This record gives sequence, C-alpha cells and structure tokens, in this order.
Amino acid sequence: MLKWIEQFNRLFVVWAVLICLVAAWIPHFFAPLKPLIVPLLMVVMFGMGATLKASDFKEPLKRPHIVMLGVGIQYLIMPLSAYLISRAMGLSTELMVGMVLVGSVSGGTASNVVTFLAGGDVPLSIVMTAVSTFLAVFLTPLLTYIYVGATVPVALLPMFLSILKIVVIPVASGILLNSLCHERLKKIQPIFPFISVVTIVALIGIIIGLNQSRLTTIAMPLALAIILHNACGLAAGYGLPKLFGCDEKTCRTVAIESGMQNSGLAVALSLKYFSAASALPGALFSLWHNISGSFLATIWTSQDARKNTDRAEEESPISLSR
Repeated sequence: MLKWIEQFNRLFVVWAVLICLVAAWIPHFFAPLKPLIVPLLMVVMFGMGATLKASDFKEPLKRPHIVMLGVGIQYLIMPLSAYLISRAMGLSTELMVGMVLVGSVSGGTASNVVTFLAGGDVPLSIVMTAVSTFLAVFLTPLLTYIYVGATVPVALLPMFLSILKIVVIPVASGILLNSLCHERLKKIQPIFPFISVVTIVALIGIIIGLNQSRLTTIAMPLALAIILHNACGLAAGYGLPKLFGCDEKTCRTVAIESGMQNSGLAVALSLKYFSAASALPGALFSLWHNISGSFLATIWTSQDARKNTDRAEEESPISLSR
C-alpha cells in the first residue's frame, strides 16, 4: 500500500497535466466544485500539522539565521519579483493580483517531499515551512495590499481571518493531535502526502474549469511569467545561502523552500476576495513548481551519485594497496 502511494505521489506532474486536459475538455464538471476549495485546503493544512512534532524544530532552530534568510527570500524577493514580472509581461490586473498572491504566501507543503528527494535538509525544510506558514497570517494580506492595493480593493482584516481559518488553525490542530497521539497517528501519516497530491490536482482542475474560456488568450504570457517567478525563487534560494558560505544541503533546501509556494492558499484567497482569473496563476504555479522542483531533485541526486562513484574509484586503489 505504501509503495503504491509513493509511486502515485511521484507521478504528480502526470496527474496535474491530465487534469488540465480533462478540465479544459469538460469544464462544466469541475467549475461547480468551487465551494470545495477551502475545505480541501484545510484538510491539507491539517495533514501538514499532523506530520510535525516538537522535536522537529530543535536542530534547525539552532541555526535561526538560515531560517530567517529563507523567510526573507520568501516574503521579500518572491512578492517583489511577482509584481515586477507581471508589470514587465503586461499581465492584466486580475492576473497580476494572482501572481502577487502566489509570491506573498508561505512555502508549499510539497517542498518537504522534494527536499527529501533532492538530498536536502528535511528538518530545516519543515521548520521553514512552518515558520513561513504562521507568518503568512500577517504578511500575506499586508504584502498583497502593498503591491496591488492601489489597483484593486484588498480586504486586509477578512483576508487575515481567512488565513487564520484555512491555515493556522488546521496546522496547529494537527501538531496538537500528533503531540498527544503520536504513536497511533504514525501509522496513517504516510497517507497525508497522498491526500495533498489529490487535493492539489483537484484544485488545478477546478481553476482550469472556471477559466477554460479564456485560456487560449492568456496561457502563454502567464506561463512564461510563472516560469520566471519560480526561477527567481530557486535562484535566490540557492545563490544567497551559497554566497554566505552555507553547505550544499542547506542551499538546496532554501532553494526548494523559496521556489515552491503554497499555491493552494493563493488559489483560495484569489477566489474568495478577487476573481476566478486571479486564481489561475496559483493553479498553474502548482503544476510548474512541482515540475521544476522534481527536475532539480533529479539533477542534484545524479550529481551526488556521480560524486560517490568518483570517490569510490579514488579510494579503491588505496584500499587495494593496503
């Protein structure tokens, strides 16, 4: 069962592409599912919390400067680059709002899995996701207001309360449950990533269904903007820690955490406070950041395997001479 779940999760990109095609073909099936977005996202957030425990925070919190560097990239570079790219690409106001929301939310839950696959520091990734998630309550509404508040009305307090309900309460509830019932919960924890994959795929399908009629006119410029935005996060997340002398595992972790956003939250907020078109960047970002993250993980693990092989070949003559 667990192997089947792992294989299913690894094929996320396949399921995401398939759901895009199906939703574009039969949008009338997916569009009415819009009211399910917030409840589904709350389930994902609860699942994230249920995989966390107090001990996960001890080691990474001994390096608070790394956590703060990652959070700084998350909430300074990502929203700014989203805004600048949107302006440079000439995106509509609706799409720019969606881009800024993607840049202003916390790190995505999938980043922890991709960090593991990439040979990164998983505990550090978990802490960075948790810290950015709780900061999102205050920073996501504030940053959205700063960047697009002059263009469209931004409901600061209602958005704050929505993030509290959708993200913080479910995550905190999951952490509490895991602390109280860790041994019992451990048996079903592997199913939470599976639920996350299914939920994000469903979210993508709903947003594609809602925007099917306008996809042909906005798909290419928006796709390029999303690729550039994601690349900014990955490049800054890898380059800045490297500049400060961090080790390779840390650089990989911060890169993935910075480049993979909680796009499901961006989708939910877009639909609740703006428009269906504003939710499209979040849906497409969900697809792309998993492709780019998986691609990087493959490159990095291949490099590690090559280094291990070279090291073994170098050590082999020495061991023979002994």
